Amino acid sequence: MSSGRGQKITIDQIWPQLERGCTHLLTRLNEGFSMKDYMNLYTGVYNYCTNTKPATRTGQKVGANFAGEELYRRLQEFLLAHVENILKNAETRMDDSLLNYYKKEWDRYTTALKVIHNIFQYLNRHWIKRESEDGNKDIHEIYTLGLVVWKNNIFQNLKGRLTRAILTLIEKERDNEQIDTSLVQGVISTYVNIGIEREKDEPSLDIYRRDFEDEFLHTTEIYYTNESTNFIANNSVCVYMERVELRLSQEQQRVNSYLHSATSDALMNKCQRVMIEKHKDTIWHEFQQLLNDDKVIDLSRMYKLLSLISNALEPLIDVLEKHILLIGNNSITQIAETAFNDPRLYVETILKVHKKYNDLVTNSFQSNSGFGAALDKACRRFINDNAVTQKAKTSSKSPELVAKFCDVLLKKSAKNPEEQEVNDILNDIMLVFKYIEDKDVFQTYYSKMLAKRLIHGTSVSDFLEGQMISKLKQNCGYEYTSKLARMFSDMAVSREIQERFKETKSNEIEFDFQILVLATGSWPLQPPSTNFAIPKELTQCERTFQTFYQNQHSGRKINWLMQFSKGEIKSKYLKTNKTGYIFQCSTYQMGVLLLFNDEDILTGESIQDTTQLNDAALKSTLLSLIKTHVLLMAPKDSQTITKKHKFTLNPNYKNKRQRVLINVPIESKGGEGGDGDEKQSETQRMIEEDRKLQIQAAVVRIMKARKSLNHGQLMSEVIQQLQNRFKPKIPLIKKCIDILIEKEYLERVEGQKDMYSYVA
Repeated sequence: MSSGRGQKITIDQIWPQLERGCTHLLTRLNEGFSMKDYMNLYTGVYNYCTNTKPATRTGQKVGANFAGEELYRRLQEFLLAHVENILKNAETRMDDSLLNYYKKEWDRYTTALKVIHNIFQYLNRHWIKRESEDGNKDIHEIYTLGLVVWKNNIFQNLKGRLTRAILTLIEKERDNEQIDTSLVQGVISTYVNIGIEREKDEPSLDIYRRDFEDEFLHTTEIYYTNESTNFIANNSVCVYMERVELRLSQEQQRVNSYLHSATSDALMNKCQRVMIEKHKDTIWHEFQQLLNDDKVIDLSRMYKLLSLISNALEPLIDVLEKHILLIGNNSITQIAETAFNDPRLYVETILKVHKKYNDLVTNSFQSNSGFGAALDKACRRFINDNAVTQKAKTSSKSPELVAKFCDVLLKKSAKNPEEQEVNDILNDIMLVFKYIEDKDVFQTYYSKMLAKRLIHGTSVSDFLEGQMISKLKQNCGYEYTSKLARMFSDMAVSREIQERFKETKSNEIEFDFQILVLATGSWPLQPPSTNFAIPKELTQCERTFQTFYQNQHSGRKINWLMQFSKGEIKSKYLKTNKTGYIFQCSTYQMGVLLLFNDEDILTGESIQDTTQLNDAALKSTLLSLIKTHVLLMAPKDSQTITKKHKFTLNPNYKNKRQRVLINVPIESKGGEGGDGDEKQSETQRMIEEDRKLQIQAAVVRIMKARKSLNHGQLMSEVIQQLQNRFKPKIPLIKKCIDILIEKEYLERVEGQKDMYSYVA
């Protein structure tokens, strides 16, 4: 098809060939379409649009504008006739037959339409473009024109039957029947493709939502309402949850396979509301039983499903807290009698409960903050108030046992695990520590035990000691561990002093002598509760060091803490062992044994006169020597030790070891070495006094900053400041406020009830 430039070309000249070509494309494209035919048709459109002479009739557009409109209208009428024929053939079809026919014709139509669109490309670029720019919304590019014709004349007439047929297939698939998903996907895609926005000539989801999605969601709700009601009535909750999980997965896969992705949220919300929200009461009721039976997988599934519904997890959080509290209390009640004096059993029991439910919260409940808070609340409650603390009649028993377990781990012992394992256990202990309310009690016991480990050299390693202090610092801050850190500094200074002492005074002392110089303010060491006369064999050591230290540090005072001292004595009196035993003993024991260098028999009274030990310390020391069979007592059948008893060295003493530890603590009320009730009470008194000072300091800090404050606000701020160390009791805070008023740090404001002001 060709024409000379300038020669007028009419629509009737070019249309027959264009009509034949378009008919071939729309009906027999599978037979092929040559490039030559394509170029002839393209050239015909081009020549017509460019060679047509302007028309001169009044009121009509001229030139290419007029010719473009004629060509556009002819093509529009042609397409309309074609789709009307398709519609006529579709009228007798139903269900799958209709869908297959519709999809087949749609595919053929749109494939041909793409070629036709390119053939009329010149018309698109010029006349159609100008019309669109002039605001003519009824004019579209050729491909879009074809879609509009299809929508208005086929889809609008078939949409109801198409949608019902699709929904029937989807229901069959839900009932586990096999369907042709590609057929469904192909038909549904037309709902999107024909949704043309007039202004942009781009796909819109309006038709898809109005003519398919709304009806699809409605039928989905009906289907799953019936299924879920029947299924949960005839199956357990666990089986029902598996079913729901499967159904949700299937619906999501349905979206991925043949629905538009925009349907996903609405579909999932509909399914979740019908299958989960409507039955949440029944699901909630099962939660406690799943906890009782430790059904971790089912608990995880329940969490995942309920988390899809707004506010559906809150009732479970309270149930979990009560359950963990019950399990924790029951676990400790079962071992209360043994655990009262077994810190390892006590802490390991707590850790076992915590680990079990921490794993549940972390894995099954995906570290949900609400469930995590429930775990924390429950652990805090049963750790601070349980059968063991109730037996002790104080919540301080819990931090005491935790501190003692740390001591067991950090003290040298053949039973202790490797260093890395000990460090891991210490990390676990810090989990328990964070729940302890009376952290000041832990600090008191821990510092006393650390002091003993450092003084007696029984720490398993400086690395682990440092690691533990670092962990405490991370949890409670620098102030909490400052004294513990200074204790290590004192040990380093003591080693330096010891070295200098050896270098300058070693020739003045007959035997090995070591000393620790410890700062009074850093160490939790009380002065001895008894006098003690240093044996004459040791006086030279004391005097020499006293002189040396005061020459080094003028003005400093040395207080000797003999209750923490120890030494070694070699026996020479035994006929059964001529080489002798080396007794590792306390300084008090040493003071008693050295008396037998001069006497074979001594009474309790004479020993006391010489050593100056008080009754409790003397009794404890003698009892330890008798228990280890180093001394013999007469009369033997006496139940208690008195000053009238006579004591002698045991001439028949035997032991498998050459070096014998006889410094064995004796449980007693009082004395220097026991952990009896009196010592416990003394520690508790120290804690209470320290708390009073901390409360007073907190009150002063608050009032100094605020200048004036009412009683309620002051109490609240004091509790807030101190709760990380201990939980201050209201009566004690009131008492401390009264003390500060007496000391004139505070005063009551006249005329204002319960108002305090700071006295500068």
